[in-house]
Amino acid sequence: MSSIKQYMQFVKPYKWKIVWTVIVGIAKFGIPLLMPLILKYVIDNIIGDNSLNPDEKTSQLIWLMGISFAVFLILRPPIEFIRQYLAQWVGNKILFDIRDRLFDHLQKLSLNFYSKTKTGEIISRVIHDVEQTKTFVITGLMNIWLDLITILIAIGIMLSMDVELTIVSIILFPLFGFSIKYFYGRLRQLTRDRSQALAEVQGHLHERVQGMPVTRSFALEEYEQGQFGKRNKNFLQKALDHTNWNAKTFAVTNTITDLAPLLVIAYAGYQVIHGNLTMGTMVAFVGYMERVYSPLRRLINSSTTLVQSIASIDRVFELMNEKYDVTDQPNAITMNRLEGEVTIDKVSFQYEDDEMQVLNHVSLHVEKGETIAFVGMSGGGKSTLVSLIPRFYDVTSGSIKVDGIDVRQMKARSLRDNIGMVLQDNTLFSESISMNIRMGNPHATDEEVIEAAKAANAHEFIENLPYGYDTLVGERGVKLSGGQKQRIAIARVFLKNPPMLVFDEATSALDLESEHTIQEAMEKLASDRTTFIVAHRLATITHADRIVLIEDGEIKEVGSHEELMKKQGHYYNLYQVQHLDDKVEE
Repeated sequence: MSSIKQYMQFVKPYKWKIVWTVIVGIAKFGIPLLMPLILKYVIDNIIGDNSLNPDEKTSQLIWLMGISFAVFLILRPPIEFIRQYLAQWVGNKILFDIRDRLFDHLQKLSLNFYSKTKTGEIISRVIHDVEQTKTFVITGLMNIWLDLITILIAIGIMLSMDVELTIVSIILFPLFGFSIKYFYGRLRQLTRDRSQALAEVQGHLHERVQGMPVTRSFALEEYEQGQFGKRNKNFLQKALDHTNWNAKTFAVTNTITDLAPLLVIAYAGYQVIHGNLTMGTMVAFVGYMERVYSPLRRLINSSTTLVQSIASIDRVFELMNEKYDVTDQPNAITMNRLEGEVTIDKVSFQYEDDEMQVLNHVSLHVEKGETIAFVGMSGGGKSTLVSLIPRFYDVTSGSIKVDGIDVRQMKARSLRDNIGMVLQDNTLFSESISMNIRMGNPHATDEEVIEAAKAANAHEFIENLPYGYDTLVGERGVKLSGGQKQRIAIARVFLKNPPMLVFDEATSALDLESEHTIQEAMEKLASDRTTFIVAHRLATITHADRIVLIEDGEIKEVGSHEELMKKQGHYYNLYQVQHLDDKVEE
């Protein structure tokens, strides 16, 4: 389905309002078409009528002007208001629906998509490109029709006055149509190129603003200025290419629309001189030329903006048509409270078809309430394996079962409702601390939020903040320390109260004091829950029921800390390298 057809699906619910907008618009544009007729009547039937004396002419003029003023002063303003309001209301409602659908779509796209796509470019499409599509509604579905109807009505009135002069008036229409077809064919691609270049600038800017501490700490200001300059220069070139072609378009089409009235004046003047046409008719025709060619000029402008909006529609629906890597089966099961028994059976996984496998035939059975720690060198596949359990990705082959049911047969949302996650870099939103904790349960009471914070060893530091639980944390929690952010993340998992937990490097970036406090909270949280821990520092996972060492996407060793140390294999060697066992150091 083309992007235009998809866009029309969003327009369809408002089709009758659009029809009414066009009908009201016809009245709005139709009333000014009376002006040349009024002028013709004044010249030919009042001023030029020698059978009337000055008093009679004045009386007729007053009556005519009185009626005209009533129409233009009383009737036209409310019509103008209704038309403008309806047009903008419909346009804004359609944009609201598209953005709403896009945000819902973005929440369903896989993490793989976000790993490949810049945040700034996504924002550019949702905000800038969607806003540009409004022109398609206002211009393409309303104004163009109104302008075309206005032209047809004007031509109809002109034909009723003089057929030959009307033919002279529209003789350049075919040339105008050819110019539009020639110039606007390329304008759509040029507009898309410019929009893409702008999105690249926005994406780069968003990324660099977030990474400003890195730029400052490495004194990379000049280098980054050059990097931004490259993208900005690319956008400038695309914008100038678009402007150049657009300027040529206007130069040609406006020349045609300027020549047409001159032809009418020349022919009508000749006819008046030879007594074949009244002066009033000539003046009226010149007036109608403006009524015909003003909408025609608007059509030129509309064509330009319409091409831009269509290019934006293409970009919007390119994003909206992005395929889901993880989808629910038609008969997917809604899971309520899971027990937490997990079976990983011969699981293999690769992010892309042309990439090497990250996991290779991994098998593991986990009992309800068991704590499993995954260890190993970076890049071995630990984080990838735990991300398959909540179906952030689907396995390439093999299966993962929870309580004996393949996770692919479950509704992903209901599965994730049963899993609480604490990551190395937890995202906090730039709202209050209480709101960030409530991400675990948006409907929780204030008392439940405080209890969760106490359980996570976070209540004390929150109370010491200037506004307590109402303190704003800043973008991505910039106003809090790493340890404080982690405790907030743990508090919202306490509030969620899921039967399964995933801790992915949750303490690796913290100082020893923060690590101890958070480790205590994590152990309290993990009590009687099935827990998966991805850890780099082995001292933090010696309490685990079983430790699983993964290297090169395969399980090399499984056992308790004591069992693996006695075995003196890969885990033992890794423990020695970290100098964490006093006996080994001796």
